[in-house]
Amino acid sequence: MNQLRTGPLGRLASWSQRHRWGALLLWVVVVAAITVGSQGAGSDYRNDFSLPGTDSQTATDLLEKHGSAQAGDSVSVVLQGEDLRGARARVERMLDDVRELPSVADVRSPYADKAAVSRDGEIAYATVTLDGKAESVPKEDVKRVIDTAQHVDRDGVRVEVGGEAVRGAEEEGGGAAEGAGMLAALVILVLLFGSLVAAALPLVTAVFAVGGAVGLIALASHLFTVADFTPPLMMLVGLGVGVDYALLIFYRYRHELLRGVDTATATRTALDAAGRTVFFAGCTVIIALMGLVALGLGALQGVAVAVALTVLVTMAASLVLLPALLAVAGRRIERHVRARTERARAKGRAEGRRWRAWAEAVQRRPLTALTAAVLALLALSAPALDMRLGFADAGNDASGTTSRQAYDLLAEGFGPGFNGPLVVVSQGGAEAAGEVRATLARTDGIAATSPVLPSKDTGVSTVLAFPETAPQDEATADLVHRLRDDVLPPVTERTGGKALVGGPTAAAQDFADSVSDRMPLFVALVVGLSALLLMVVFRSVLIPLKAALLNLLSIAAALGVVTLVFQEGLFGAEAGPVEAFIPVMIFAIVFGLSMDYEVFLVSRIHEEWERTRDHRGAVREGLAATGKVITAAAAIMIVVFAAFVLSPDRMLQQFGLGLAVAILLDAVVIRCLIVPAVMRLLGERAWWLPAGLARRLPRVALERREDDQAEGQESVRV
Repeated sequence: MNQLRTGPLGRLASWSQRHRWGALLLWVVVVAAITVGSQGAGSDYRNDFSLPGTDSQTATDLLEKHGSAQAGDSVSVVLQGEDLRGARARVERMLDDVRELPSVADVRSPYADKAAVSRDGEIAYATVTLDGKAESVPKEDVKRVIDTAQHVDRDGVRVEVGGEAVRGAEEEGGGAAEGAGMLAALVILVLLFGSLVAAALPLVTAVFAVGGAVGLIALASHLFTVADFTPPLMMLVGLGVGVDYALLIFYRYRHELLRGVDTATATRTALDAAGRTVFFAGCTVIIALMGLVALGLGALQGVAVAVALTVLVTMAASLVLLPALLAVAGRRIERHVRARTERARAKGRAEGRRWRAWAEAVQRRPLTALTAAVLALLALSAPALDMRLGFADAGNDASGTTSRQAYDLLAEGFGPGFNGPLVVVSQGGAEAAGEVRATLARTDGIAATSPVLPSKDTGVSTVLAFPETAPQDEATADLVHRLRDDVLPPVTERTGGKALVGGPTAAAQDFADSVSDRMPLFVALVVGLSALLLMVVFRSVLIPLKAALLNLLSIAAALGVVTLVFQEGLFGAEAGPVEAFIPVMIFAIVFGLSMDYEVFLVSRIHEEWERTRDHRGAVREGLAATGKVITAAAAIMIVVFAAFVLSPDRMLQQFGLGLAVAILLDAVVIRCLIVPAVMRLLGERAWWLPAGLARRLPRVALERREDDQAEGQESVRV
């Protein structure tokens, strides 16, 4: 008689089953308490784009130290009209009102500066200097500036308001993308299981997990820096991962029911088997996200911790909450599963029949399948070689927003580079600042410069340099590097002073450069740790190597698609650089999720290999047993992630598209084509491990079982 030795996760499932109502009540109370607490305390999300050691950050620190007006961000009140001089009185009254508003440090009228009026006299701008950076100024204060300025938008005068602070204040709330993703996921689950109750369990588990995680991060934002774009990212990842993890466990539960065991035993076995896969996959995602902390980028560290916490909570919900839900609804689900299976058998439909046929087809011509799939992925990856990192500006906003309208008016009246001036900070006296300004004025690529603007204590001076090209143009990035490397160093050597290129445009370039420079270390760290984990689990050298290479290939292909759509403007998207956060975030999340499918498929192949020693048959049966659930789980994550393309936020659009494409390629091209082909070509060599390494590696199994032929033997099985 076969006997299953229950592991820790199986015992946890038993506890949740015995105390089903207590476990459910505990989750409800905890999530409710966190939600109430977070709503009462509020959130303190704030962005930290500081990069110590870079020119832009040093320039900002100098301006703040010496009390320069350029230390704070500014808002542009843009005016358009055929008779702006005739509207001077009401415009000046409006600017006086703006000057009295909170968070406003200074207001400079266009009538006091000829340079603030276009050559044809029909476009002008007033500069409203804020008392801090855009991310630190309350949105309510910025909205009051917008409302006050637009009071004069009548009688032939058009008023638009622009700047980073305005863009932040105009951001639309989310909700539609999450709702669309959940609805699509529910439809897929109903089609998969044929039951609304069964389909609802993975979704309920994910929603509880995400609700708790969002509240926890809102509270944690008071303790450490968490970026304001973190909550939608958490919901995006939490819903996709939460449904995916719960589905893997639920599918194994269904499999055990079909073997004829009772509900309680099926739950314990599912947690003891698929639960281990979920635990391993969740840990891999968390390790990858924690690798972002090693990048040392303040803006990403809080995001990484928040998303990692979300994955941890969804993993806990799948391992604790889901067994309790199965205990409550198990009888009803069991009846439905058995009835549906009987109907399928009566019609002569065998489980996994099509997947077996597919595996046989791939294994008949493995080299052809492998070559075609790899060439397709390489073709999709090619555009990523020309990826430019940066940040979206108002030029990428919706055409109906006032920030986009102001951006377009300024570009029309003063040139495309006016929207992204370079703030050149000079230290060394008035003569050195004058020399810096003269040099900038005759530099190719600079359309105009401002007068020298000394700080309050005259310790530093600022010169605004307006490029001939737009802020997101590649030529502007080249100009920043040229000024720092070639143009300004000779000036500082002659004058003995110091010149730094700062401002938002230069800071965005510094951030992109920092991500690019540190990316190789991050990739090596994550890939190395993940490969080591796989080596321990499968006791193989080639399996981890294959998994790492294929995951890198799918991620590169996804980034290539993102580059085509958002950088090149394919399918009508606004062309511009790829958000600097995107490559590292997509890599961290997709690498962990891909390991989930890798473990699920390869462990089943390994189980069949251990049982039959028929490698070709093991590949066929492994794909037949897992193909349906991998495809369903991937389809759910794809629709959840792709729904975020509907978001008005450009970064979320890129993130959603990148994740959806990566999962699609991983599930369809890699798991259904490349893995069966590679495993067929490797044959028994796939499980090779040097004897010396085998003795040193610990023995870890995703499922422990013992039977009457090999009591205590450990094998990897999902």
